Amino acid sequence: MITIAAIQLGHLLGGTVVMETIFTLPGMGRFLIDAIFRRDYPVVQTIVVLMGVLFISLNLLIDLVYGWLDPRIRYS
Repeated sequence: MITIAAIQLGHLLGGTVVMETIFTLPGMGRFLIDAIFRRDYPVVQTIVVLMGVLFISLNLLIDLVYGWLDPRIRYS
């Protein structure tokens, strides 16, 4: 169940770009799309790296929670 939750968090992160664009909400996703259309490459690179770091951090956190919830799992 925790694995599915982690995967869904990744989908939610990617879905913010679509939702903010469709409903014209201000946020990182809308800012990313605007930067792509303006060809502002440093902004695009920064947002993509931040989203990647957030996704990797969430997956690391979920992996650490596995060890806390299930004592049979030991990382060595």
